[in-house]
Amino acid sequence: MDAVGIIPARYGSTRFEGKLLADFCGKPVIQHTWENAKKSNSINDLIIATDDKRIYNAAKGFGANVVYTSIAHKSGSDRLTEVAASIDTKIVVNIQADEPLLHYTMIDDVVEAILKDNTLVMATLCHKIKNAEEIQDSNVVKVVFDRFCYALYFSRSSIPYERMGSDDKLQVIDYYKHIGIYAYAKDFLFTFKSLPQSRLEKTEKLEQLRVLENGYRIKVIETKFDTIGIDTPEDLEKAIEIVKGKQ
Repeated sequence: MDAVGIIPARYGSTRFEGKLLADFCGKPVIQHTWENAKKSNSINDLIIATDDKRIYNAAKGFGANVVYTSIAHKSGSDRLTEVAASIDTKIVVNIQADEPLLHYTMIDDVVEAILKDNTLVMATLCHKIKNAEEIQDSNVVKVVFDRFCYALYFSRSSIPYERMGSDDKLQVIDYYKHIGIYAYAKDFLFTFKSLPQSRLEKTEKLEQLRVLENGYRIKVIETKFDTIGIDTPEDLEKAIEIVKGKQ
């Protein structure tokens, strides 16, 4: 296979317990994510990976390919690696389970980037920020990248810092929100997981910084589609309002 998509899914969440099974316009959050990802033209298989019986049963109920994983995993990428180990594929795509507004072309974009350039080991997405409040929101991860679209840094802080102190930062420079869909060359996924947690990763609580600190490059592709990660009940309400507005 060229590419396989894996949706790591756990029930526990500090800010919103059981969020993946929360009702979102008549379906669980994770079902929306799965249905949208399933439309991708670039993945040969799509798997939900969980250690929770409730998520397993729900996923089976809406027809997903779902597998049980170890309860010992501390992160989604740990769960990803367990499942990917037994799959013969070139590319593994880590799809966040709490992204019900995901557009399938986001997956196509990151897969296509690696298929076109075999020197790439990892690709992810960004979206130009249009709401100035997101610049200062620590829950919105920002990314800056070089002229060749390789990531320079990811941060929960406002980057780049706008020294002129303009009241309207969006008029001075473009800010980009990081969207956490990752495509890995399969071999590199295991290299990544073998690396110890890095200093910046621990500070920002962002796994992708481990990649940069160890000298590897991440391709950043701009998408016209925005998403909302469901981290709180307020996020869920916001996403529902967006869907209702589109309808």
